Amino acid sequence: MYDPKSRKAEEFINHEEILETIRYAEENKHNIPLIDSILEKARPQKTANGVHCAGLNHREASVLLACDIPEKVEQMYRLAEEIKLAFYGNRIVIFAPLYLSNYCVNGCVYCPYHAKNKHIARKKLTQDEIRAEVIALQDLGHKRLAIESGEDPVNNPIEYILESIKTIYSIKHKNGAIRRVNVNIAATTVENYRKLKEAGIGTYILFQETYHKKSYLELHPAGPKHDYAYHTEAMDRAMEGGIDDVGLGVLFGLERYQYEFAGLLMHAEHLEAVHGVGPHTISVPRVKHADDIDPDVFDNGLSDELFEKIIACIRIAVPYTGMIISTRESQTVREKALRLGISQVSGGSRTSVGGYTEEERPHDSEQFDVADQRPLDEVVNWLMELGEIPSFCTACYREGRTGDRFMSLCKSGQILNCCHPNALMTLAEYLVDYASEQTRKNGMALIERELEKIPNDRVRTIAREHIGEIYNSNRRDFRF
Repeated sequence: MYDPKSRKAEEFINHEEILETIRYAEENKHNIPLIDSILEKARPQKTANGVHCAGLNHREASVLLACDIPEKVEQMYRLAEEIKLAFYGNRIVIFAPLYLSNYCVNGCVYCPYHAKNKHIARKKLTQDEIRAEVIALQDLGHKRLAIESGEDPVNNPIEYILESIKTIYSIKHKNGAIRRVNVNIAATTVENYRKLKEAGIGTYILFQETYHKKSYLELHPAGPKHDYAYHTEAMDRAMEGGIDDVGLGVLFGLERYQYEFAGLLMHAEHLEAVHGVGPHTISVPRVKHADDIDPDVFDNGLSDELFEKIIACIRIAVPYTGMIISTRESQTVREKALRLGISQVSGGSRTSVGGYTEEERPHDSEQFDVADQRPLDEVVNWLMELGEIPSFCTACYREGRTGDRFMSLCKSGQILNCCHPNALMTLAEYLVDYASEQTRKNGMALIERELEKIPNDRVRTIAREHIGEIYNSNRRDFRF
C-alpha cells in the first residue's frame, strides 16, 4: 500500500500505485461530476488568515491531466492562473545557471556529459575563472545563481563545490553581488548536505530524471547515479542535514508523462508527510538536443500543448510550490507557461562551462541547446511588457524565511506585504545599474503602478522611500 510517510524510495513512490493511478485517471477522465469536485476542491478560498488552497493528491491531479474535455481543460487553465496569482502574484523570479565543471563519471544516456563521450570539451573552472564568470553575471544584473556540476569525486569533490560557493559569495563588483546560490549537484551524504547548509546555500536541487525504476536503471547504466534508491532518497538526507528548501524535477520525455507526473507528486506528498514541508520548487525540463544526444531517440516526447497542460496541473496540485522553466524552452512556450503557473525563469543563460566570459556563445561544452537565447535585458523587458514584475529578490532566504516558514508566509497571504515590495526594490536596482534606456523607462513606470497595489500603507510608504534612495544613491539591498 502507498504510504507517503515511508522513508524507502521504492515504498513512497510505489510502481503499482502509479500504474493504478494511471488506470484510475483513464477510467475517470470523462467523469464530469468527479472532475468538477476536484476543481472545486482546488479552488483558492479566502479565510480570516489569508488565502487557503487545498491542493490535490496524485490521483486527483492525474484525473485532471487525463481529462480531454475542452471546456474542462480551459477551466483547469483558468484555475491554474487564479492559484498562481493568489500566491505568487505577477512576480517572476530571475536566475542564471553557472556551470562549474562537466567532468562526470556517470553513464546517463540522455546527457552529453556522460563518461563515454570522448569528444566533448571537458572543463573545470578554477576559482579565478569562477570569479571572472561571477563578475560577468553581476554585470548583467544577476543576483541569484544555480551552480551545476557533473558527478566526479576526483575532479568535483564536495570541497571544490564548497570553495566555489565561498568564492561566489565573496565577490562584490561595483553594485553587484550574488545574494543566493542554489546548488544542483549529485546526490550525496547527510554530512555533505550539512556542509552545504553551513555554506549558506539557498535551495538544493536534484532532478529524479525518471521515477520508473526499470527505465531509470537502463538510462543510468554506469556510475554512482545508477543507484536508484540512493538518488531518490537524496531529499530525505538533505532535509536531515538541515536543508529545508529542496527542488524536485523530472526530465520529461524519458518515460510516459503520466507516470512521471504521478511519481513527482507522490514525492512531494512524501516530503510533506515526513518532513512537514513539501518541495520549495518543481522544475519541468524536457529532453532537448545536445552534443552526442538526439532527443528523437526517446519516444516519450511531449507536444507543447501537452507540456502546458502538465504545468497547469502541477500548479493546481501543489499551489504553494514555486515552478521553474529554463531556457531549454522557447520564448513562445515560456510565455504560455508563465500564465499557467511558472514563477521562476532563467534569463541570459549559458549552459557551457566558462560561457559567460566568452563574447560568442560557446557550444563545445554545453549541457543542452538553449532555445531562448535573448540577453537578460530583453527578458526583463519582455516580462514587463507581459505585465509581470521581474524579481531579483533573495530576501526570504537571507531573513530565514525558508521551508515551513516560507510556506506559512505564502499561505497567510502576507506575500503582498513582503515579496511584492522586495521584487519592486530589486527591480529598481536592476534598472539603475544595468538596464538599457528603454527597459529603464518601462520599468520605472511599472514600479510606480505596482507600488499602489501594496495593501499596507506603511509598507507602501517605506518601499517608495527605499526605491527613491536606490534611484538617487548607491544604497542597495533594502528588504522586508
